[in-house]
Amino acid sequence: MTEQAMTEQTSRQVAVITGAGSGIGAALCARAAERGMTVVAADIDPERLEAMAAPLTAAGAEVLTAAVDVTDADAVDRLAGTVYDRFGHVSLLVNNAGVESLGRLWQISPAEWRRAMAVNVDGIFHGVRSFVPRMGADPRPSRVVNTTSVGGIGTLAGMGLYGVGKHAAQQLTETLYLECAADFPQVAVSVFCPAHVRSRIFDDVPQKAYNTEAAAHWQGQLREKGMDAAEAARIFFDRIDAGRFWILTHPHVFERIAGGRARLLAERLRPDGEPDR
Repeated sequence: MTEQAMTEQTSRQVAVITGAGSGIGAALCARAAERGMTVVAADIDPERLEAMAAPLTAAGAEVLTAAVDVTDADAVDRLAGTVYDRFGHVSLLVNNAGVESLGRLWQISPAEWRRAMAVNVDGIFHGVRSFVPRMGADPRPSRVVNTTSVGGIGTLAGMGLYGVGKHAAQQLTETLYLECAADFPQVAVSVFCPAHVRSRIFDDVPQKAYNTEAAAHWQGQLREKGMDAAEAARIFFDRIDAGRFWILTHPHVFERIAGGRARLLAERLRPDGEPDR
């Protein structure tokens, strides 16, 4: 490699995106590639990854795919090592991998509980632990974005496991913002909080007798009301460019849910919104 090529490689922005095989993650990869970024796309499903990456590489983008289970701390460590060995820096880390779960809390098996929490919470933690110290050692500006959900600020019966994990992810991200501001001020932190965005997240819900009807309902909701993932990716990068902490696909939905949550806490209401008398 020539000196000029090495300089171009190390100066080019590098985006690491988990959950990149489909849906929002795939759209983020496409948008990052359009912006001229080198894309490191990680997902547990190698076939989805390759299908996502093929048109990007055909169009001239530099895309490195990595089959990674974000619930495996060592695997995420290896991903970080590979990225830094090859590119020397990370400009944008998007901890986006997530799974949905449906059903009453007492219907969910311990295995399903552990699986969802491992992806939705541990997966973000592993990304932070493996990448942020390296990003903090680099004086160049960079950003970490964690994907949560409007489910991380509200409460919905039948989606408790998902909500618990997303509430935890929201708190993790807010804490990370404060800690990076104190220790690594060049590392900005944002939270990506989508509402209805078309993806296959409900298609991948484990099929159980108790959640079949609910899964079909939510699949229909995404088809009928969901924002296209490409539009969500556009909003994502527009908000990144503006330096924002909150990245919202549906501000009106967020405001409605957040307003209800704030009122519940301020007025000490019951979870159903009624006075606690």
